[in-house]
Amino acid sequence: MAIGPFWMRPAAVAALSLALAAACSQQPAAARGHLPVYSYRVVAAFAHDPQAFTQGLIYKDGFLYESTGLNGRSSVRKVELKTGRVLHKIDLPAEVFGEGLTDRGQQLLVLTWTNGSGFVLNLPGFDLADTFRYQGEGWGLTRSADTVYMSDGSAQIRLLDPQTMKERSRLPISDQGRPVDQLNELEWVKGELYANIWQTDRIARIDPKTGHVLGWIDLSGLLEQHGRSSRDADVLNGIAYDAKSDRLFVTGKLWPDLFEIELVAPAKAKR
Repeated sequence: MAIGPFWMRPAAVAALSLALAAACSQQPAAARGHLPVYSYRVVAAFAHDPQAFTQGLIYKDGFLYESTGLNGRSSVRKVELKTGRVLHKIDLPAEVFGEGLTDRGQQLLVLTWTNGSGFVLNLPGFDLADTFRYQGEGWGLTRSADTVYMSDGSAQIRLLDPQTMKERSRLPISDQGRPVDQLNELEWVKGELYANIWQTDRIARIDPKTGHVLGWIDLSGLLEQHGRSSRDADVLNGIAYDAKSDRLFVTGKLWPDLFEIELVAPAKAKR
C-alpha cells in the first residue's frame, strides 16, 4: 500500500521533530525571548585603580572593600568611593591568587583561586583572624543574612554556613533549563543573587531559592562609551550594592573607572 512520501512517514516525522527541538535548544536565551534583558544608565563614574585585578567588591559603612588577583599582586583594600583612593591595603601571600570577598560583621572573608583556602580578616586593620578550607576552586563570594554563597566557575553555587564556612549544599544555576556556568563575582541585591559571567559583559539575576535565572543585565559598551580608554582593561568583574541608598556599583579587572548604574527595564513589546 502507499505510505506517502518520505517526509510523511512516522519515523521521519519523529526524527524531524527531534531535530527541530535540538535546534531550538541551541538558540541563546535572548533569542528565545523568555527572559528580560536589562540595559543600564550611568549615574556616576569614579576613579578606580587600573592596577587592581578586581575579584571581589563590596560596599560597607561608606567605603568600598576590594580583593584583587594575580600571583604576587593579590591584595585586600579599603577604597574611598568618590576618589578611588586606596585608604588601607594588605598584600596576600605571593603564592596565592586572590579571589572573591564578602563581609561577616566586622570581618572580611577572602577566597583564593586554586589553593583551596580562604582568609578571615578583622576590620579595620585587616589582621588575620583565621583561615578556612574548601575543595576545588574559589571564584566569587557574597552573603545573605544567614548564608554565604560561593561560586567556583561551574554552573553551581555553594551554600556555606557563615560561621564555620562549611558547605551545606549546592544550588544548580540554569536559564530555562540550560546550565549557566562561568559564574564569577557575586553580590546579594534585594533578595537576588547577581553574578558576573566570566568573559562576558553580562550579569545574571538569580533566584537564590530555585537557582533559576530571572533576567540578564547587559553592560555592553560600559567602559568604552562611559569611561576612560585603557589598553590593559580586562573583563567586567565586580558588583557592589549599597542597600541603604539603593545604589549599584560595577567595575572590571584593571579598569580605570568604577560606575554607579541604574537598571533600565526592557521595553514592552507592542501588540
